[in-house]
Formats: sequence, structure tokens, C-alpha cells
Amino acid sequence: MQYRRFGRTGLSMPVFSCGGMRYQDGWEDKPLSEIDPKTQVNLEATINRSLEVGINHIETARGYGCSERQLGQYFPKLERDKLIIQTKVGLDADSDVFYANVLDSLDRLQLEYVDLLGLHGINNEEKLGWAIRPGGCFEAAQRLRREGKCRFIGFSTHGSVEVINKAIAYTEPKSGESLDYINLHWYYIYQETRSCIEAATARDMGIFIISPSDKGGQLYKAPPLLHELCEPLHPMTFNDLFCLINKEIHTLSIGAARPSDFEEHLDVLPHLNADAPALLRPILKRLQTRYEEKVEPELRDPWALGLPPIKDIPGQINIGRIVQLRNLARAYDMTDYGKFRYNLLGNAADWFPGQKASPENIDPVRSELEALCSSLPTGKKLLSIIEETHELLFEKEAKRLSES
Repeated sequence: MQYRRFGRTGLSMPVFSCGGMRYQDGWEDKPLSEIDPKTQVNLEATINRSLEVGINHIETARGYGCSERQLGQYFPKLERDKLIIQTKVGLDADSDVFYANVLDSLDRLQLEYVDLLGLHGINNEEKLGWAIRPGGCFEAAQRLRREGKCRFIGFSTHGSVEVINKAIAYTEPKSGESLDYINLHWYYIYQETRSCIEAATARDMGIFIISPSDKGGQLYKAPPLLHELCEPLHPMTFNDLFCLINKEIHTLSIGAARPSDFEEHLDVLPHLNADAPALLRPILKRLQTRYEEKVEPELRDPWALGLPPIKDIPGQINIGRIVQLRNLARAYDMTDYGKFRYNLLGNAADWFPGQKASPENIDPVRSELEALCSSLPTGKKLLSIIEETHELLFEKEAKRLSES
């Protein structure tokens, strides 16, 4: 395993982390007596394999069903001082609720403290306010740190670049403290948050990439074309290397569901050297060439279409994300991934905001959408494109894993 300094925390962080959202017994918290013993055996075997390969960062969240509770059955059997343990606790308008939930999470985990405490889900301005306002969740987390319940405080986010950068830049007036690390999305198919990584690096924050293999393209079941374009690497190995060649990125989450889920990721380790750019260069060229062949120039960057924030788009249609998923399907045959993500729209709140381009969403605001599209370089055809994408990708209503 290779390790990197996790920003100003000074922790020696493995370049892969063992995420805890896929090996637990379901997405509803439940008493230990109701947990299937087979899932506990699998969880412990997964943690053992993680530790065998040098991945000592175990990361979970209060919202991951019974993950904390099941980990709490195993942590007392392990050497605590050799582990980096992180949990994330959802923000609340009432910081006393947040404080109490952290204590309850520690009880579930059977720990006196966690190394990393995450403010889970600074996804919009409202939740940013819950975190940083006077008496808010960040102040509650600072209190927990003073009480020895956590060592470092960070945040996770699925938010916009603007919201993320505000959280990165925040300094608490009374203490002069700011957030120590960030969990965010950034990988080959989604690079919009590059400026956030640069801002976090400038403040010497730890940088943790969320779900690069799942949200980053369901690469564990990538289409044959993507395998061909990424040769000689597996698409997951390519994506890992693409991320980790950036030294300011410290760790990638592996949401392992079973002990074998680490193996393809480990293949990247021999390539994390001076030869990595030469290995990546032809793959990147093939991917870019294919993308440019299949996607019109004016649509290639969905985040540069000139769109207003989602809340200001008529019907709150997430046009940028819809165009992105359409482009991936056209360029790389990533239709299954597009369906996986597209059908979350309208069902995942601020974790994946905005609405689908369905007739029931578009028809009531069609004239307003036509006016918006007409004002953009893409013109009116943009509306037809997102409606065609709905026909391609819509299957059924979907929910986030934690809500299914």
C-alpha cells in the first residue's frame, strides 16, 4: 500500500479507503438481534482483507443503515491505534440534535472517539448554514473535539462548486478554526469540482474522493467499449490512476461489498510512479477522440452551457447533468450508468438535485424552457436533446441506496 499525508491532519492515509456503505445488512438501522449473521461474517472478512493489504482507513456514516452498529461489533477486536476511523453524521437545523447523534454514533461504533468526524452532506446553502452559523453543527463538532470525541473535523458534499468552495473557505470567527478535510466527487467523467480541489489544497486540507468506481461510472461493470478504450488497464484501474496521479488527492473510497472488491484497485499501485503519465497518455487520447467524434462541440462541456443554477431553471430540470449522461451514453456506451443516475433525479433531494426531462415536468414550463434554451449558444435544440435523453434513459423511479 502507498500512503499520503492527509493534509494538515498529518495522518498517514492509504491511497485507498475502505468505505462502509455496501457490506452492511441493509439500509435500515436495526437491532443487533435482527442482523443476519452472514452479513456480519462478510463485513469482518472485508475489513480483514482491507487491513491485510494495508488499508487501515475505515470510513462509514450514521446514514449507512446498520453499518456503524455492525462495525461496533468488530472494532473492539482490532488494534485501535493502528486504525483511522471516520464516521459522518448528518447536519441538522438544531445543533443539539447533531451533537446527540454523534454521541449515539460513537456508542454504536463502541468507540471513545473517531479520528475523523464528517459533517455529512453540505449540499446546498441551507445545509451550509446549519453547519457554519453561530451555534451551528461546526461549533458542536468543535465542542466534541474538545471533549476528546474526535480528532479532526471535515465535511462531505454532493453540492455545487459554489457551496463547496464556501465551506472550504470558512473560518470560525471565535476559534479561528476551519474544516480539516473534505469528501467530494471528482473523477474522469466528472471534473467540475477541480477548483474545489485546488482551493482545499491551498488550505492544506485532506482530500478524499467519494465513490470513484460507482458514481464514477459503475466501472465494475463497464461496457465492452470502455474496456477497449482503457486498454491495457481495467476501467477502474484507469480511473484510480487518473485520480491518484494528482498528488493533492490523498485517498479514493472503495465501497467494498465483499473481500474480493479490493483486488482490481490494488493493480494501480505499481503504476503510481514516474511512468504513470506515459501509461495514461494514449488512453486519455483514445477517450477524448471518441468523445469528440460522438458529441457535438457545443455540448461537450455540460458545465459550460451557460445554465443558471438548478433552482432557477424552469421546472428545476437538471439540464447539465442530463446532457452529461447523454454524452456518456453516446461516446462510451454508458447507457446503463446513465439510467442508474438519471432515474435518481427527482428522488434524491439535495444529494442528486433537480428533475428529469419528463413530459410531466417539462410541459407546464415549456415556453419558459424554450426561452432559456434560445438564450444559450446551443439554441432551442437543447430542449429536444434533453427530451430525447429522457426517452433513452428513463426506466423507473429510483432512490438513493440509503433510501431503498
